[in-house]
Amino acid sequence: MDLGLKGRVALLAASSRGLGRAVAEELAAEGVSLVLTARGEEALDATAKDIGSRHGVPVLALPSDVGQRGEPERVVREGIARFGQIDILLTNSGGPPAGPFESLDAEAWDKATALVLSSVVEFCRAALPGMKQRRWGRILNVTSIAAKQPVDNLMLSNSIRAAVIGFARTLATEVASFGVTVNNLLPGFTRTERMVELSEVTAQRDKITPEAALARFTAAVPMGRMGEPREFAALAAFLASDRASYITGQSMAVDGGWIRALL
Repeated sequence: MDLGLKGRVALLAASSRGLGRAVAEELAAEGVSLVLTARGEEALDATAKDIGSRHGVPVLALPSDVGQRGEPERVVREGIARFGQIDILLTNSGGPPAGPFESLDAEAWDKATALVLSSVVEFCRAALPGMKQRRWGRILNVTSIAAKQPVDNLMLSNSIRAAVIGFARTLATEVASFGVTVNNLLPGFTRTERMVELSEVTAQRDKITPEAALARFTAAVPMGRMGEPREFAALAAFLASDRASYITGQSMAVDGGWIRALL
């Protein structure tokens, strides 16, 4: 399906691997120019070169730690300097550490808030003026199923990702009249490095093997399998397109039916 995105410019955070890279691949296939950012410079450069050469689109790699104040704004600024505009913004970051409430000190909360919530706010603050001026923009926030149905042992993620959804839903109303949509993507148990990490933490806590922990996560999914990053990326690309111009303020799960809520 041609989504009509050719010539657009997208900035994607945490895009050297996993879900961010999958979305970058999907948008590149649609002819979108890319600004990619992640902490690991070597992996980011390799991803940028690979996607650029296979899809024939310009790709700018900007290493950054979006949990550091000022970094999201810098990435947006340098992306605009290279391409002239940012049409599509995908906010994303690694998940905060797992653990119950009593294992998390004030520093852990501060770091998680900076990484998961403050980075989203700063990215939006920097990218929105141009989107509003052009009266077209797409903001997609990668959160988690944990924001809608809490996952055991993920106190930080459950709490702070829910705050991202509250911010995004409020922002969606404020910018709707400018042709800018704001939506949240809630990935479920997906075959990424994050699942390996969560399986290892769960295994250590419950004194089982990581393989058994991974099987436990999979068994909780009605479809009986992990999701694939490309399945998540397909929804992101659709929401970034003109075809989704009347969809805003929504939080959509890609979870194989894991969330049991009616709404």
